[in-house]
Amino acid sequence: MQGAMDESIEAYVLLTVEIDKVEKALKEIKKKVKNVKEANAVTGPYDAILLVEASSLRELTRVILPKIYTVEGVIDTTTAMVIPQE
Repeated sequence: MQGAMDESIEAYVLLTVEIDKVEKALKEIKKKVKNVKEANAVTGPYDAILLVEASSLRELTRVILPKIYTVEGVIDTTTAMVIPQE
């Protein structure tokens, strides 16, 4: 598959996490999900935000997001795909 790395996608995953479990959840996510490039607690309507990289939309939706949901304290996610700049 030539040029597969050029076809990778990035997405921001906004997390809703149980009260007082954000720090622990972020540590576990960074440990469990190698595709996470950044993971930060944030203020506002969400508790944390992740920047993830995937080889395809299929990998994102079938591998990465399900792993994130297995982390204790994660209640919900909202995913925003990064639109590549030309």
